[in-house]
Amino acid sequence: MNGQDAADIDLMTEISTLYYVQGETQEAIANRLGHSRVRIGRLLKRAQAEGIVDVRVRLHPAVSVEIEQELKRRFGLKRALIALDNADPDVQRSSVASLVADHLSRSLTDGQIVAVGMGRNVAAVADNVFLAESLKVSFVCAIGGSLRAGEHMNPDHICRRLASRFGGDSETLYAPALVQSGELRDALYENSTVRQTLDRARRADTALIGVGDVSEDSNMVRMGWFSAQEIAEARLSGTVGDMMGYDFIDIHGKPSATQMQGRVVGLNIQDLTRIPDVIAIASENTKAVGILGALRTGVIDTLATSVTNAHTILRLDEATTG
Repeated sequence: MNGQDAADIDLMTEISTLYYVQGETQEAIANRLGHSRVRIGRLLKRAQAEGIVDVRVRLHPAVSVEIEQELKRRFGLKRALIALDNADPDVQRSSVASLVADHLSRSLTDGQIVAVGMGRNVAAVADNVFLAESLKVSFVCAIGGSLRAGEHMNPDHICRRLASRFGGDSETLYAPALVQSGELRDALYENSTVRQTLDRARRADTALIGVGDVSEDSNMVRMGWFSAQEIAEARLSGTVGDMMGYDFIDIHGKPSATQMQGRVVGLNIQDLTRIPDVIAIASENTKAVGILGALRTGVIDTLATSVTNAHTILRLDEATTG
C-alpha cells in the first residue's frame, strides 16, 4: 500500500465516522475538512465499495420476531434470519448472507469446525463477514468440487475465503462432487483422504448449506450435473428441492425417488442431523417449496431467507398439512 492509498483510507474512515456515527451532514463535513461536497459524497460511496462502511437495513424487530417465532414453532427451528425483500437478486442474496455472517461472528468460538457446502448463497456469506478480531475456526468442505461450478461457487474456494475473513484455516475435500454411479461414490468413501475430511466435516459444530429448487434453470443443470430431462422427470415424481446440492426431497421432507440420488460425494441428511447448528441459506423467491421440504426433514436449525419466502413457506405449510 502506497502513501496515497493509506491517506485515502484514513480520509474515508474519518468521513464515514462523521457521517454515519456522529450524524453530520455531507455539507458540514465538506466545510470541516476543506473538501467539496461532491468529493465527500464520492468518498462515502467508495468507502462502502471497499468495505470500510457496511450499511444494512433490517426488519423492524417486532415484525422480525413475529415471523421468527412462527417459523420456530412450526418447524422446530432454533432461529430464523429474515432479510428484507429486494428486486435485485444479487442484493437479496447479499442481504440474506449478511445475516448469516453476523450470526457466525456472534456464535463461533475458537476451535470450532464449520462444514461448508457449495453454491451462490453459501459463497455470499464470505463476502459479508466483517470481523474485528480473528477466530481460530476450521472451515471444512462438506462436498466435493466441480470444475463447472466455477471457482467462486466451489466449496474449496468458499472455505478459503471464509478462513481468510475469520482468520482460521480451511480443509479441502479432494474428490469430485459428482460421479457416474453410486458404486463409484461408495468406492471414493473408502479412500483414506476422502474419509478423513468427511469424518472431520461430520464432527462440525456448524454447517452452511444451500437449498435448491428443481427447475430446468437450476445450477445443477447449468453445471451439467443433470440434464433438463432428468430434472423434469424428478419434478414429475414429486421432487421439490435439494439440500447440499444433491439430497433430493419431496414436499413432506422425505427422500424422493429419483435416479439422481446417490451420485454426489459429500455429507448427507443423516450426517447433518448430528451437527448442532445446520444453517440453510436460500434467498431466491423461487425456492419456497424447496425450503418447505427442507424444513420438514427436521435437520435444519437456522433458516436464512427473505420476507417473501418466509410468508410463502408459512402459507404453504398451512395448505399442505393434512
